[in-house]
Amino acid sequence: MTVPSASQQSSQRASRLALGSILVAVVVLGLKFLAYVLTGSVALYSDALESIINVAAAVAAFIALRVAARPADANHPYGHTKAEYFSAVAEGVLIVLAAAAIVREALPVLMNPAPPEGGTGLVGLGVNLGASALNALWATVLLRHGRALRSPALLADGKHVMSDVVTSVGVLVGVLAARLTGLYWLDPLLAVLVALNILWSGWLLVRDSVGGLMDAAVDSDTERRIRAAMSTAGAGALEMHDLRTRHAGSLTFIEFHMVVPGDMTVTEAHAICDRLEDAIRETTPDCSINIHVEPADKAKHHGVLVL
Repeated sequence: MTVPSASQQSSQRASRLALGSILVAVVVLGLKFLAYVLTGSVALYSDALESIINVAAAVAAFIALRVAARPADANHPYGHTKAEYFSAVAEGVLIVLAAAAIVREALPVLMNPAPPEGGTGLVGLGVNLGASALNALWATVLLRHGRALRSPALLADGKHVMSDVVTSVGVLVGVLAARLTGLYWLDPLLAVLVALNILWSGWLLVRDSVGGLMDAAVDSDTERRIRAAMSTAGAGALEMHDLRTRHAGSLTFIEFHMVVPGDMTVTEAHAICDRLEDAIRETTPDCSINIHVEPADKAKHHGVLVL
């Protein structure tokens, strides 16, 4: 029996989590629409509409993770890992549509506020609170595993679900206040605020995903660790320069030039490359490293000096 590699095991875990997200999102959607029916609150209706986005986002993340797990091929020699970023971009588009739908429902009620048909609706508020608790638990799971697996799709889904939790708690407090005080305009006003909040969360998701699609470099802490590993393991080389990095889903691409003495043999230079790759992978797992070896006259006297 063939044992899956560590990368394959990570992909399988991420896909199972994405499938779990679909199931949780469907359950939460049902609970939130039930809460709306029991209360007649337009703010709770807007909260339920946002949950439709959660379902769509979970489905998009699942599909993207399945595509990202495909091995490199002739048409995609660098692999398919960037597919994860597209799920977050698609989620951003869906968020804009949901926000527009929420505002369309809320504005007429805001102009003519009236008591919702559901009365105090304490049972409905309790149902919504239960849905929010389930969302909070699952968002914590997604964020923890998303960081461990370095999965943009899972992290985006987790952040969106957590923003949904914050929104839902605010809506619950506001709706209850509106029922107790008789200030019924608070209900549709909260719905508009929900729309603005999910637009902001959608912008953050799209911004991070576009950074990945545009081959943004790794963060400063990661680059510092890479440079430290290069300096530690580069004994025998003269210098290393032109370090370039980028992310593609859970995979990090690293490339740089290594200058060696002109009389060094290919075998000796290759041994240094092997040490460098091992050292860098200890600090930056799931990476693809490309080292270009150059003779001494190509030295630029900047970068990582290992004399």
